Amino acid sequence: MSRKITIEPVTRVEGHGKVTIHMDDAGKVSQTRFHIVEFRGFERFAQGRPYWEMPVLVQRLCGICPVSHHLAAAKAIDVIAGAGTGEGLTPTGEKMRRLMHYGQMFQSHALHFFHLVSPDLLFGADGDPAIRNVIGVALMHKDLAVQGVMMRKFGQEIILATAGKKIHGTGAIPGGINKNLSVAERDSFLKGADPLNIEKMVSWAQGALDFFKDYHSKNKELIDDFAVFPSNHLSLVRKDGALDLYHGVLRAVDTDGKKILNDVDYQDYLTYIGEEVRSWSYMKFPYLKSLGKEKGWYTVGPLARLNTADFIPTPLAQKEFEIYKAYTKGKVNNMSMHMHWARLIELLHSAEVIRDLLNDKDLQGDNLVAKGPKKKEGVGLVEAPRGTLFHHYRVNDNDQVEMANLIVSTTNNNEPMNQAVNYVANWAFNGKKEITEGMMNRVEMAIRAYDPCLSCATHALGQMPLEIELLGAGGIMLDRKRR
Repeated sequence: MSRKITIEPVTRVEGHGKVTIHMDDAGKVSQTRFHIVEFRGFERFAQGRPYWEMPVLVQRLCGICPVSHHLAAAKAIDVIAGAGTGEGLTPTGEKMRRLMHYGQMFQSHALHFFHLVSPDLLFGADGDPAIRNVIGVALMHKDLAVQGVMMRKFGQEIILATAGKKIHGTGAIPGGINKNLSVAERDSFLKGADPLNIEKMVSWAQGALDFFKDYHSKNKELIDDFAVFPSNHLSLVRKDGALDLYHGVLRAVDTDGKKILNDVDYQDYLTYIGEEVRSWSYMKFPYLKSLGKEKGWYTVGPLARLNTADFIPTPLAQKEFEIYKAYTKGKVNNMSMHMHWARLIELLHSAEVIRDLLNDKDLQGDNLVAKGPKKKEGVGLVEAPRGTLFHHYRVNDNDQVEMANLIVSTTNNNEPMNQAVNYVANWAFNGKKEITEGMMNRVEMAIRAYDPCLSCATHALGQMPLEIELLGAGGIMLDRKRR
């Protein structure tokens, strides 16, 4: 008998979603879908507002990664305000923004790995869900839990010092920044009491990588064989090919490493990227126009960034990058669980960048804002923790936003997440007559690898739980599991 399985809600992700798995009469998976059905409307909310409000307004999309939206919007508004397309800010303005951004990357990556991912690694996919969570980690692996909390706290303090608030700050303004970093603030990060100083953060980031690599050596089947499928990959890279999470040019490679986008100016992103709408999700499906809707989808985020970058411009992370690349003999990495490995390399890189910036005297400069001839339209991109984030605004003669287009990281990963769900569903559910907690969690693990922020992706209002339903060939619901 055919069935439909629904997983609702998906747990340990930011936001809410739903997975449906359709089974045919032979008990095999015939279709899977990762649904996001929350109301989409933030792009319309922005219309009619003064353009200078955008960096503060749009970050209300999210309480997890507001800095990413704050800075992407600020970079787009820089263009409109006449401050250039990412390279026209004053040294203090750009470096303060970079410090804010890398503080965000550091705290978000720490949160995701220690609080959302580590329960699956420490207790297993089939572990008791009563302890397979951050509370279980705190009770049974106190040192790891404390590190996760304190690393996130350090990153949040960086954000406070640069943006004025830990959540929904106001530091980035059109053309620059509204404050510098005082000597006292700088010294608190460089010389603060353990563990809240940058040297401890670097050390803990290295320790997190050692933990993962040790786990990987003992659990290669899970880490190497779980949700593996061919994909294109897209990210920003610095003009010399280095990993750069704040600014650069757009590069995309296919599953064999061949360049599809060869370091193009992101102001022209609409020339290269389209968005498809499907009836069963409010989240769009971006694709590379040169390859079309069917073959043009791509992955963004840590895995993609380490597939597109030629090198990492900090020594400790570069050493780890070389180990990481050697594992696949330099080939493109399409292993979903290696997203966690890549994320931890970026965690270390972020700590190194923060350390370098804290020792840069430009952060105490007084020239904070750049100005120039105004324009009517601007695009801003950053690499958010979850991947490439696009903000695009056009204004009218009254300086009001008349068009806003956002392609957020999780939206870019929409098709890859659907591919991952399909891969795991075919592996875990085919021929099974009973749905177990472990089966459901494995589907969630595939989604969780992408660290999705579903409220960002839909610019949502309200919430929607995630369930698994089993549907028969005739569309009749035969089974349902709900969190």
